[in-house]
Amino acid sequence: MRIRIASSAGLPGIAPRDGEPDAGPPRGLAGDAWYDLRRKPIFWVAVTLVLLFLVMATVPRVYTSISPTVCDLSRSQNPPSGQHWFGTDLQGCDVYARTIYGARASILVGVLSTLVSGVLALVVGMVAGYYGGWIDALLTRIIDIVLGIPLLLAAIVLSRSFGTRDLGIWPVVLVLGVLGWTTGARVVRSCVISAKQQDYVQAARMLGAGNRRIMFRHILPNAVAPFIVVLTIALGVFIATEATLSFLGVGLRPPTISWGDDISVAQGRFYQAPWPLLFPAGFLALTVVAFSMLGESVREAFDPRLR
Repeated sequence: MRIRIASSAGLPGIAPRDGEPDAGPPRGLAGDAWYDLRRKPIFWVAVTLVLLFLVMATVPRVYTSISPTVCDLSRSQNPPSGQHWFGTDLQGCDVYARTIYGARASILVGVLSTLVSGVLALVVGMVAGYYGGWIDALLTRIIDIVLGIPLLLAAIVLSRSFGTRDLGIWPVVLVLGVLGWTTGARVVRSCVISAKQQDYVQAARMLGAGNRRIMFRHILPNAVAPFIVVLTIALGVFIATEATLSFLGVGLRPPTISWGDDISVAQGRFYQAPWPLLFPAGFLALTVVAFSMLGESVREAFDPRLR
């Protein structure tokens, strides 16, 4: 009796039929995630937008040679034209140049706030998940308390405490970083609790490995992937929160150029000249959406339940 095989892909000694994917060598978690990501158009759209905004923030002269601080009241609120692509604002400044240079402060605040919150989340989550007991109970209660504080409201209150002094971006970075670490800490804690029960961790402990080696060599690699996903999504949230604080007058202050501050200044004359508001707001929204799409794509790729 002849047995027919429905698919020969991946079987040793049998070539796959036309149109069947070649199984190839076995892939790990990162390999499977990359295999899924590179086939998603939304991932490449997000990566392209993120790279464009990062270049805009680091090297704004690639996009424009006009200085955002050179203004002329004689051209106040001129509509978009060939000379000024996005028009001019009330002070006669080029809106396109201010929009390009505004990316630097907004994205820099988002990146630095993500780093600050990431360090806090990693330390608290690792310690709470690994040691357990009363340490875990104490740190978990702290996480719950901070998590119950509204981020925007607390950021407004803390930003007010710095007064009117021009301290640059650091007050906003510290406020957002100190208040925005809780979600990452809970993700790391759950990953550590799951990983420390695995056989390879128990074997490493029986072979005499210390706590530090077990945490950083055996447990941490299992928590990195979901942790990076959380940080990617949080970065977009921090950018939006910074813009909101600047819009309310408690975030970045002039002479620092910020999308939120430009939106706040332009809102009073929106009906007379909407372009000084629409273009910074559009770039802000597109930046937040790009980082959110990137984070969601990576999350879906690393979560086997969503494949």
